[in-house]
Amino acid sequence: MAKITTLRLSADETGIATAARLLREGQLVALPTETVYGLGADAANDRAVAAVYEAKGRPSFNPLIVHLAELEAVRALVHWSDRAEMLARAFWPGPLTMVLPLREGAPVSRLVTAGLDSLAVRMPAQPAARALLRAFGGPVAAPSANRSGQISPTRAEHVLAGLDGRIAAVLDDGPCAVGLESTILGLVGKPTLLRPGSIGIGALSKVLGVPVAERRDTEAISAPGQLTSHYAPNARVRLNATEWREGEARLGFGDVECDLNLSPEGDLVEAAANLFEYLHRLDASGAPVIAVSPVPHVGLGVAINDRLSRAAAPRDASAGR
Repeated sequence: MAKITTLRLSADETGIATAARLLREGQLVALPTETVYGLGADAANDRAVAAVYEAKGRPSFNPLIVHLAELEAVRALVHWSDRAEMLARAFWPGPLTMVLPLREGAPVSRLVTAGLDSLAVRMPAQPAARALLRAFGGPVAAPSANRSGQISPTRAEHVLAGLDGRIAAVLDDGPCAVGLESTILGLVGKPTLLRPGSIGIGALSKVLGVPVAERRDTEAISAPGQLTSHYAPNARVRLNATEWREGEARLGFGDVECDLNLSPEGDLVEAAANLFEYLHRLDASGAPVIAVSPVPHVGLGVAINDRLSRAAAPRDASAGR
């Protein structure tokens, strides 16, 4: 694709108005959310959505999440349900994506759904994201604003490192508060956790009053973030390292000597917020391998380990890199 000048916009009234105008023109704009920076496009514009796939180098069978500012706008796109209403009251706006049956005639490009009859929808909580969505006035498809398969961006600098010259603008509002992609819950059929995130399966089950199932890796892709190799740095990733090897970049957790520590105190919330930022930093060091200390597989650690396992997965054609 032809190289263009990528604008770095401040998250003020002028910057948000400019970003909304660019989206209406069919351009790509990276926007901050509480999870990670998303690469936004007009979800109704086939050419704009196709440009997202091109800019990211993303496999066309991997669907996108649509972001909206208002619940009424969500209901216009999907077949709403009592379960969706309960979850929206508990967790929206916030880091939860729901996959629901697509409403017939909904103004959403089929490229967004990757040909599926369902749609992934979310109402982000980040103020600048909500302001941009309101200013734009329509659904915005926004996967993470990075080259496909690589580390998700939690700062504008991360976006520019991978997409400078490939997108129209990035709306810079500083670091993301959560720093980990949204939890994705499938509501087509029985409630199923399709991607773990900061909202855990226990909290979802409690709100719904029924157990939430977990997706099996052998099932077909039904939502974003399910590729086996994903969130990957250029360096190889070695997990559950209890000792370091010569030449490795060392990503620690807890009381351990290392190059960068996700959380010296063993705080999983802190570790989640630091994960992608620290992977970016260690990958930039040029080390051939990033070794990672064990992270407890409980609570938010389940989501952290999900991202790390995908970062460490074998690199093949399915990674979309």
